This record gives sequence, C-alpha cells and structure tokens, in this order.
Amino acid sequence: MTDAAELKRRAAELLAAHPPAATDRLDFLRARFDAGLAWVHYPEGLGGLGAARSLQAVVDAELEAAGAPDNDPRRNGIGLGMAAPTILKYGTEEQKQRYLRPLWTGEEVWCQLFSEPGAGSDLAGLGTRAVREGDGDWVVNGQKVWTSSAHNARWAILIARTDPDVPKHAGITYFLCDMTDPGVDVRPLRQITGEAEFNEVFLTDVRIPDSRRLGAIGDGWKVAQTTLNNERVAIGGMRLPREGGMIGPVSRTWRERPELRTHDLHQRLLGLWVEAEVARLTGERLRQQLALGQPGPEGAGMKLAFARLNQEISGLEVELRGEEGLLYDDWTMRRPELVDFVGRDAGYRYLRSKGNSIEGGTSEVLLNIVAERVLGLPSEPRTDKDVAWKDLAR
Repeated sequence: MTDAAELKRRAAELLAAHPPAATDRLDFLRARFDAGLAWVHYPEGLGGLGAARSLQAVVDAELEAAGAPDNDPRRNGIGLGMAAPTILKYGTEEQKQRYLRPLWTGEEVWCQLFSEPGAGSDLAGLGTRAVREGDGDWVVNGQKVWTSSAHNARWAILIARTDPDVPKHAGITYFLCDMTDPGVDVRPLRQITGEAEFNEVFLTDVRIPDSRRLGAIGDGWKVAQTTLNNERVAIGGMRLPREGGMIGPVSRTWRERPELRTHDLHQRLLGLWVEAEVARLTGERLRQQLALGQPGPEGAGMKLAFARLNQEISGLEVELRGEEGLLYDDWTMRRPELVDFVGRDAGYRYLRSKGNSIEGGTSEVLLNIVAERVLGLPSEPRTDKDVAWKDLAR
C-alpha cells in the first residue's frame, strides 16, 4: 500500500539521484515520470504508482520545497487535463506507452479538434469525415474551429464522422492526429484582445493510421464524453489559493486605492469575494470526489460558476477603476502560449472573460447538462435523435 510516508521516501530518492540544481529540467521530469511520481494515481509504468489521487499533493509539496521544476501544466492543459485521462481509459498499451510520457513532461503539446463551424453546441452533428481505405489508413477531410494551442501542438485529439448512415451520435470515431502531417493547415483566429490563442484547422486528405484510433469504430461519442467531463473539471475546478484567480487583483486594488471606494462597490465586492471563496471550496470538494473515480456531470456546474463569476468580477474591476479601467493598449496580433488573466491589466481581463461562457462548452449547453444529468429533470425533446446523420437538415 503506497501511503504518504512511502511517497516522501520515493521523492527523497528521486531528489538524491537527480539534484534539481544540477540536473537538466527535461531529464528531471523524465526521471520523475519513470519513478511513478508524475501522477501517482496512474498505473505503474505510466507515471504513477496506483496510489490514491489525493496523495499527489504530498509529492508536489516535497519536490516544490526542494526547488524541483514542474512540467509547466498551463502550457499543456489540454494534454494533461483532457487527452491523458482519455488515453488512459481507452488507449491500447502501445498508445499509453507512446503518448503519456512526452505528454506529461511537456515535450509534446496537445490540442483538441472537436468543434466545427456547423457543430459547436450540437457537437454530435459534426461533419468532418474519416474514410478508411480497406483495412489501412483513415483519410480525414473537414474543418475544426476554436482550437486552442493548435499553433503550438504536436498532437490533437480528433473526432470525425465515420458512418453517415446511422444517427449522429453513433457514427463518430475518435482519433489521435499528428499536427505535423501533410494536409493539416492551422490558421489564427484573432480575438477582441488582439491575441490569437485560438485557431481554425483545415484537414485535407490527412492520413491517420488505424493504430491511432482511440476506442472502437463508432464509439467516438462515448470516448469524447470522458474528454469533455475532464475538460469541465479542468476549467471549473482549478486549484486556487484564497483570493486566487480574478478576485485577487480587484481585492488588491480595493486595499491599495481607497480613493476609488464607494459603498455600493464595497457591497458588490464583498458578495463576489464570498462567491469566489465558495467556488474555491467547491472546487476542492469536486477534486476530492474526482479522486474516487472518473469525473461526472458535476463539473458542468463548476464550469458554469467559473464563467459567470469571472465576468462579474472583471466588470466590477472596470467600474472600480473608472476611466483607467477602460485602458487597453495592446491590440497587436499576438500568438500567446498561455492565457494570463492575473498578470495583465483590468481592460484585458474584462475583454478576455467574455469568452469564458463559450469555451469549454457554452453556458447554455451546460445548463442543460446540469438540469438533465445532475438534477434529473426531463430531457428536451430531440426529434433528430434517431435520424441518420446524412438525412439531417443542414
């Protein structure tokens, strides 16, 4: 049984064999993965020890105290939060061995090829086609959109239609796509902030070996649910310290700029501070539930709260700062690797937060998920549920 004491011993052995100050960063991360200290709840040989997920904090604390490098999780959030748990659940042993180690170390960044211009909220209506040549490769044609980090990614998780003659949910298959393959064209989508962290991706006769299929043919929707549930937990259940996230900057401004205060703004700030603390504690509870198994639809509720709270906090901050809150001085086209809410100015936070209720599932769709899968309310009528995809109106 791997307990906290055993993990501390293993961490000490890793640090002794690979002193952080004298070891190349990537070499240290690879050694950490091989020692089973990357994600301790994963199986042995895949970066873990089969330990309780809650014990990861023990390892992280020991290594952080010793000045060990981390794997820069924000840079590869889609890989760590979405691709990895899906590969672990549905991948073959060969796929797990090939992809999980360089994913965790950050050597290979991942993106997500799900949404399409005509299949965003209704993701199951996607039209990107994957046609198999006999028993060989799949040939993929189509367009994906709102793809975060595609310009930095080596790999992508991709869902495509493989059978148009069955209802839309049944004819989808899940693939792992090499973003460097011929036929993959990544184009920037410039946002209101001037940045282009998102992309549209065109796929033209992209060949994907069947060995890169994840799960059974036609089971792509089921596999994708693992990805989507993990995505919502990753967005809505981020671990934050007290006054972490966007409530931090506005709280600091309140303390440091007494001349900006009004009674009304004070009351609103208190209310949002309490909500931010409730969200933080709820996120901790959600992570504890996650430690017991795969994430469920509860993550949709957290993601909903995260989006609304961020937008309300950023609006309050702009009001608190008055005219200076409207300042925003960098509209140039930029291709950032990370979204930096806290390190930027109030104008940026206000503009960027508008995307929170769209990315990771729109708030309208998540409200339906909470209603149906958490509260058990009747589903909305769906007249297209049993109609072959090819016969749907588009």
